[in-house]
Amino acid sequence: MKKKLIIDVDTGVDDAQAIMMALADPNVEILGITCTHGNTPLENSCKNTLRVLNACNRLDIPVYRGCSEPLLGRKRHAGDFHGKDGLGDVPDPDAPGLELLQKKRAAQAIIKIVNQNPGEVTLVATAPLTNLAVAVQLNPSFPKKLKALYIMGGNTESRGNTTVCGEFNFVADSEAAYIVLDRYTCPTYIATWEFSCRNSLPWSFCDTWLAQDTDKARFMEKIYAHTRKMVQTDRYQKELVSGPGFNTCDTYAMAAAIDDTLVTESDEVAVTVELEGSHARGMMVLDYMDLLKKKHKVFIMKKIDVEKFKKLLMNALK
Repeated sequence: MKKKLIIDVDTGVDDAQAIMMALADPNVEILGITCTHGNTPLENSCKNTLRVLNACNRLDIPVYRGCSEPLLGRKRHAGDFHGKDGLGDVPDPDAPGLELLQKKRAAQAIIKIVNQNPGEVTLVATAPLTNLAVAVQLNPSFPKKLKALYIMGGNTESRGNTTVCGEFNFVADSEAAYIVLDRYTCPTYIATWEFSCRNSLPWSFCDTWLAQDTDKARFMEKIYAHTRKMVQTDRYQKELVSGPGFNTCDTYAMAAAIDDTLVTESDEVAVTVELEGSHARGMMVLDYMDLLKKKHKVFIMKKIDVEKFKKLLMNALK
């Protein structure tokens, strides 16, 4: 039976890579894609998702408009990293219009799809977790019907990429991250910032990946050019936890959701999110001493089968 996915995105370049990875896998059925604020404003996130689906000839997949701002905190975007439009500021005269979006809003769509497919849906979240937090507030019981939740976000060693101690997705809506990690009691797997850095790939692989003679590879090469130029600067490479490398953050969570054997080592631990402090707001907290007395523990990914990961990436652009 095919794996049924809902993907929650703020479509910048790495979300595009994750969506394309899922689209390319014959064992995956995408039931819907929900969009939120984050890498780029909500309208861009919606437009970009439709652009990616268009590039893959998959506009049949329903796309839903979600939250345009965080629950409480101030709005953040990552235009310097992804380009102002979220996909490298590359003109796209064939971009689909927003009239293709579904009428139902993202949170309601997530609830409805999961309730219609109890125990079968895996939710992959590669964005600030606002849509997920709103969904569980609207329907507190539906997370129990999820098969699993995969998140790209948070950190394990207070190594930030947005603030001193905070990873972008959790900083962009810290309250939402807190709510999701508290109320989603389904099996939960987290690909953190440090994990993605430690499992980054050589730039030579990136060259091979983009050199495939396909329309998808040419599309990715165009939208990734801005981000690649930025991340290959000395300043950014020094920020990476494990030295220089090609880090496709969101694809790690997606790859783990697609292939149960991808993650070769993980820690099972209770977690929460710090909501206060001038430096630590948005930081994920790991409770190895069991002081939080939380029954629900998550799986923090540590190591992956790199060859399987490379194969999933290569297939995404075939």
